[in-house]
Amino acid sequence: MTDPDRVWLVRYSEVFLKSEPVRRRWEQTLIRNIKRVLPAAEPLRERGRIWLRGEIDQEVLKNVFGIVSFSLCDIVPLDDLPAGILGFCERRGIGDAATFALRVRRVGKHPFTSRDLAQRLGDLIRAEYPHLSVDLDHPGREIFVEIRDGTCYLFDQKIPAVGGIPLGVEGTLVALVSGGIDSPVAAYLMMKRGCRIVPLYIGLEGYLDETNLARTKATVEALRHYQPDIELLAIEDGYLARARGMLEERGEERYTCLLCKRRMYRIAAEVSRQVGAKGFVTGESMGQVASQTLDNLMVLTDAATIPVYRPLIAFDKEDVVRLARGIGTFDASITPACGCGAVPARPSTAARIETVRALEEAVGNAEDVGALAGLKDA
Repeated sequence: MTDPDRVWLVRYSEVFLKSEPVRRRWEQTLIRNIKRVLPAAEPLRERGRIWLRGEIDQEVLKNVFGIVSFSLCDIVPLDDLPAGILGFCERRGIGDAATFALRVRRVGKHPFTSRDLAQRLGDLIRAEYPHLSVDLDHPGREIFVEIRDGTCYLFDQKIPAVGGIPLGVEGTLVALVSGGIDSPVAAYLMMKRGCRIVPLYIGLEGYLDETNLARTKATVEALRHYQPDIELLAIEDGYLARARGMLEERGEERYTCLLCKRRMYRIAAEVSRQVGAKGFVTGESMGQVASQTLDNLMVLTDAATIPVYRPLIAFDKEDVVRLARGIGTFDASITPACGCGAVPARPSTAARIETVRALEEAVGNAEDVGALAGLKDA
């Protein structure tokens, strides 16, 4: 049952910086995203704030992109604020602390300043709890009073959420995912910047097996906490086996990974067109492996016909691992799976585009990427 005297205050950050039409659209998207995961919630929108009534699962609300923090508030009429704040302090056990701070914020016109009201309310609290002292810098407890015209909202906790901007406001991106540590983190970071993600797994016939697909499914399932409707697309491709055979004949095995990844780029671009995405995401980080040197990234980008987004490009591996642990994908990413047996012992680190294009021409394309299919949910 909804408590008429309590409400959830939802805060967002970047949304309110936008122009009025954009802000309104983003707020509406944020509310839709909240309703999608919390259908029982009853939202009410004000400028700079969203209020929710009803039963709220905090763990679910924490994972809604665009929300910076939220608080459960007691509602008190402005005329009843002195008695209301003392009752709040009693219910919340404020007297158990040694120090406190009162934070007052006002919206609307009032015959008092926030500072004056904070001082009066603080004196009232100290009269009730003489042992309490004020410490504005490092208080044992904080009491927040948000006044909007004639209504006051009292709370003592700000629950942090994922932040970012509302999922979907920037459109859709395909994300190349392998089940490793990096690619799900890259997908998550683009989700956080408002992109709905379509994860794409490309199986390499003869070199990867079901353990790789299973691990990828597990990492995508972990991302479902942030995008509930996420669905993995899986494609099986035999190109690498043909390319590897030709490269071995020519003694050019060092280009194996570059040809393979350029093929993946082309497939990702085609899938992006099919699903209406504005580009695709990879988990590449500068210099992490041979195919990710600056020279080789240029060679890979040459194969892309739409934008490639690399949110991890300047991240250290430790940074990525820390993020993976924080968002819940790490454990799935380190489950056992077979490695790719096509990786050469001495891969090229500074390939020339002309050389790679010539090798691709020698391999030929027995299958058009647009007809690859496998475009199916995994």
